Amino acid sequence: MVGRLRAQGITHQKILAAMSTLARELFIDEALRMRVYDDCSLPIGQGQTLSQPYIVARMTEVLLSASRPVQRVLEIGTGSGYQAAVLAQCGCAVFTIERIASFLAVARERHRALGLFNIRYLHRDGFNGWPSQALFDGIIVTAAPRNVPVDLIAQLAPGGRLIVPVGLQGAAQRLMLLTRTATSYTSQPLDTVSFVPMLSGEQF
Repeated sequence: MVGRLRAQGITHQKILAAMSTLARELFIDEALRMRVYDDCSLPIGQGQTLSQPYIVARMTEVLLSASRPVQRVLEIGTGSGYQAAVLAQCGCAVFTIERIASFLAVARERHRALGLFNIRYLHRDGFNGWPSQALFDGIIVTAAPRNVPVDLIAQLAPGGRLIVPVGLQGAAQRLMLLTRTATSYTSQPLDTVSFVPMLSGEQF
């Protein structure tokens, strides 16, 4: 998998090392483990997915390539816990939000079993972010809203980066990079992607 990521253009050594070290099969149901290193997304239940390895690496690389140090990262959509684990292995202090309580509980157990203690968890609607812990050096969103959530932009530190897929499921979606400036933000379109929709509300 790591060799394929290099061939696909991923060069960040911390990310490659993290994804080489982490056993991706620990984040998916046993029935799907034969496919866990394929370059595709996999279902994790309740209409959610574990993103393909390239997308995880690509989003993380864009996030960590900021001109300022990236130490505090907010993740919207814990899901299986794999993306948070990659960020934690890269040395980030991770604050992860998940609207589905059962996902959050399982992800926490997986992280603890791996000795990843630099991750904090919150069960809530991801559109609101985590204001009490802001400001963040980076924010990564693992589901697609129709539009960029403005509350998340406000929780970026100056120079901080927000990586978010935007668009409707089944239609053209674009991975966007937003960078906070002193008075506003800049926006840059990146790859064409396909993500499940970002939903509001909490599920227990």
